[in-house]
Amino acid sequence: MAHSIRAGVSSDIGPFRDVNQDAAFIASWGAGVADGVGGGPAGDVASAALVHRLVAGGWRAGDAAELTTRLRVANWDLGAHVRRDPSLAGMATTFTGIWFGDDGTVLLAHTGDSRGYLLRSGRLLRQTRDDSFVQVLVDQGLVTESDAMTHPRRNIITASLRGEPSDTVSVTAHTPVAGDRWLLCSDGVSDYLPDDAIGEILRDVDGQQDAAETIVAAALQAGSRDNVTAVVADVAAGVPSAGGVVFAGAATERFSEDVQPIAG
Repeated sequence: MAHSIRAGVSSDIGPFRDVNQDAAFIASWGAGVADGVGGGPAGDVASAALVHRLVAGGWRAGDAAELTTRLRVANWDLGAHVRRDPSLAGMATTFTGIWFGDDGTVLLAHTGDSRGYLLRSGRLLRQTRDDSFVQVLVDQGLVTESDAMTHPRRNIITASLRGEPSDTVSVTAHTPVAGDRWLLCSDGVSDYLPDDAIGEILRDVDGQQDAAETIVAAALQAGSRDNVTAVVADVAAGVPSAGGVVFAGAATERFSEDVQPIAG
């Protein structure tokens, strides 16, 4: 059975930032969230450029190897921006996104500390591992999951896309089930909302756009000091189409000439 995505997206600059460095997209064939690395130059350029380059690459993801290649090409494009404008040196972005592979699987791509969650049959399961210093401490049993949310070094990430050949992205395949609900979010959400609060919203709010907006509002209410972005994507029966892309955050401000993906 063919599947497609019905999604909503919400992105807010937040009350403590001057620029929204988050970028996101949604379409019937995929969705993604990128977060320009805080403290670096031009995080909004990095996240927006990556998102637009990925969308412009076409709607067909192929398999995990092909998607990995597409991500590497988009990452090379980040390096090209720096080569054209040395003032952008050091810019970087996280990325978490989903596509339908040619075999019908959901391909989940991830690097950094933006997260992917799956709500299936009412149970919320985190599908990504944060590439972060604090996650290493959690893995070693030195910090609890709850304490990690307030750890003073929680914003130090150990992987991102910087336009360098050594950058890495994990791509994993998942079997879709109609009724699955995916949440892709920046750490402006996950650093401030515990998983049980996220799960409650995803279970209780039916509409994808309403759910995305509710999650962003809840993170802001919880005191988020970052940009806040959420994509809620429901898996439904049906064949995805090439167009109908919606951008959010920095991706609505930059690189608008790339909004139409190729047929792929």
